[in-house]
Amino acid sequence: MKDYRGVKIEYHILQSFPVTCLNRDDVGAPKTAIVGGVERGRISSQCWKRQVRLALRDLDIHIAVRTKKIAELIEAHCTGDVSEEKQKFIKKIAEILPKDTLLFISDSEVKALANYVDKEFKPGAKEQPKDLDKIISKEIKKAGKKGFADLDGLDIALFGRMVANAVDLNVEAASSFSHAITTHRISSSVDFFTAVDDFVSGNDKASAKHLGSSEFTSGTYYRYISLDLGMLADTLGDDADIAKAVDAFTKALYVAVPAARQTTFAGYCPWNYAHVYVRKGQCLQLSFDKPVISRGEGYAKPSIEAMEAALDRNEKLMGSLFQKIGEFTYGDSDEYGIDDLCSDLQDALSSLPDKES
Repeated sequence: MKDYRGVKIEYHILQSFPVTCLNRDDVGAPKTAIVGGVERGRISSQCWKRQVRLALRDLDIHIAVRTKKIAELIEAHCTGDVSEEKQKFIKKIAEILPKDTLLFISDSEVKALANYVDKEFKPGAKEQPKDLDKIISKEIKKAGKKGFADLDGLDIALFGRMVANAVDLNVEAASSFSHAITTHRISSSVDFFTAVDDFVSGNDKASAKHLGSSEFTSGTYYRYISLDLGMLADTLGDDADIAKAVDAFTKALYVAVPAARQTTFAGYCPWNYAHVYVRKGQCLQLSFDKPVISRGEGYAKPSIEAMEAALDRNEKLMGSLFQKIGEFTYGDSDEYGIDDLCSDLQDALSSLPDKES
């Protein structure tokens, strides 16, 4: 078992999108933020994290579900016919868990609850087991620990879980996502559109029968993601394949793109550039407080130059506290793709010392 304590992988990513509205506010406009005194495009961390979760599923990782329908999930995994009396027992178990908020729960944990119901439900019993809340928490914890080792519910380990009325089920998130912001000033534009009624009758003539508009923007976004390997290993357990988890997470970061209005704008753009560190020490997000200027050559190139200059300066200033173990850059060579980056990350992890027994 490798010693992952204090080790993190940091992803500094630049990604350019043309005309898009990847993340909308309450009125349907692209989200923005004031950074460095100017308006920037913004994509919330929650928005991108959801797409990363879904991308993990496409990479054959068994992800958890977020739902209020706990009783329905448990019932679906129970064996045999579920009587009305058994449904009431399931409902009582479900009520122990959050019912007013979405619960993050893995398949292994749901199956454990269903197995408990099948085993402990006694038709006609006047009393149900005492301390049911403690029993249910124990069943979930035991099943979750076993499932995490097989990467079932890896997204819970990555993004965390909070259960206010069952705090022993809380899981600290191993990953941290910044809100993605454009490295430069932006301004939204409006797309005015019409729709023609295809059915023409009588004296009608084909003409616009619907008018509408939607806002869009474009820009080069800076994304910062930190993955705490020590915390990930603590959650997944000593028997988990941390290397596989890192590989899937890195590839999910690469392919995940927010889904808003994609059928209208088709903004599926890969990374322009990424600087990835394996290191210890304080996390290091860049602010891009000074907006990048295009000067007629687009925003990607000057953004790369600004990011590299800022990273180099911070590494020098942090000195011995930077604690770099490895670093890799994607996008500065056509001969180095995402598979090469993932391979190098695997090599960096394998070079870590073994955990003392």
